[in-house]
Amino acid sequence: MDTGMLWFDNDPRTDLQTKILKASQYYQNKYGVNPNLCFVHPSMLAEQMKQVKTIEIRSSKKVLPYHLWLGISNGKLIAA
Repeated sequence: MDTGMLWFDNDPRTDLQTKILKASQYYQNKYGVNPNLCFVHPSMLAEQMKQVKTIEIRSSKKVLPYHLWLGISNGKLIAA
């Protein structure tokens, strides 16, 4: 993913899956396509979540806590 949408959500009452679904719905409404890749900070992954619906979840220390980076995978690997 070369470009994407950064989403901030620090609501402690909302689980990660719900946050990702909410952000992906906004992404789809704004850009007209569904994201298929989401990067989150490793501290946000309490369990080993790999996918939410059709969105692959990856952790990266480059993404700040409480942020989601959503977009379309371009097939390139990105170092965590």
